[in-house]
Amino acid sequence: MSPLTLRQRRSVLGRFCNHLDPEGTRYGDCDMDAPTNAFIEIRDAWAAYPSAADNLINSIRAVYNWAIERGELDQNPAAGIAKINRNPKGGAQPWTTDDLKAFRKTHPKGTTAHLWLTIQVFTACRIGDALWLGRGQETTYNGKIWLEWQPRKKGSAPVSIPMLPPLLEATRHSNVIGASYILNEKGKPLPSTEALRIRVQRWCENAGIPGRSSHGVRKAVAELMAEGGCSQHQIMAVMSHTQAKTSEIYTKGVARRTLAADGMQTLASINW
Repeated sequence: MSPLTLRQRRSVLGRFCNHLDPEGTRYGDCDMDAPTNAFIEIRDAWAAYPSAADNLINSIRAVYNWAIERGELDQNPAAGIAKINRNPKGGAQPWTTDDLKAFRKTHPKGTTAHLWLTIQVFTACRIGDALWLGRGQETTYNGKIWLEWQPRKKGSAPVSIPMLPPLLEATRHSNVIGASYILNEKGKPLPSTEALRIRVQRWCENAGIPGRSSHGVRKAVAELMAEGGCSQHQIMAVMSHTQAKTSEIYTKGVARRTLAADGMQTLASINW
């Protein structure tokens, strides 16, 4: 595994070990030959954060597979545990304009939270990329600053987008400059995607919008682009999609509404 993946797994498993069961016993102090329901309980305890719950089970499953290969155990108690239930439409819940206003009211310009949201909105990147994007990914075309990077998710297309004024302003607001835009209180990059995800959860809870996620911002951006008339290929270029059918999720509904509106307009023009 890559160093980044290992740091993320270590963070997740550390939180897992510190979780307390109903009797107040720390999971890390229990026998590792535990029943499946013990892992279902902790998955459900994290139900408000589906991505974190899924990452938890994936990390536990990997550890137990490692132990089985080395003869420490005979079976994997995390095998077969399903992903946590998500909203009816599937996946993360897209942010609304009210969500954005509530977040910005609680986290004004100059805060790390405001910087994170601005990066997410004006790059539509995944949280794993928001973690490390910085001035090293900036380039200049015709006097304008652009961001160019290769997303870390396997199979993603390269991204090249102009830095719009709100993003440029937010990234230049801090006097502390580091390898990435988002830095901790000591001016250092965050150690893992999970570390940033935990902060995002806390920021959202403080803003009164619990359950929102970085991926929900990404989905909201795609939906707004589609509503604004952007084509599939325009959305693909921003979202780093390589398959048109992925971006079609956002453009198909808009196209149908446009066709329906044109059809109804034709119907209204008929002399009954």
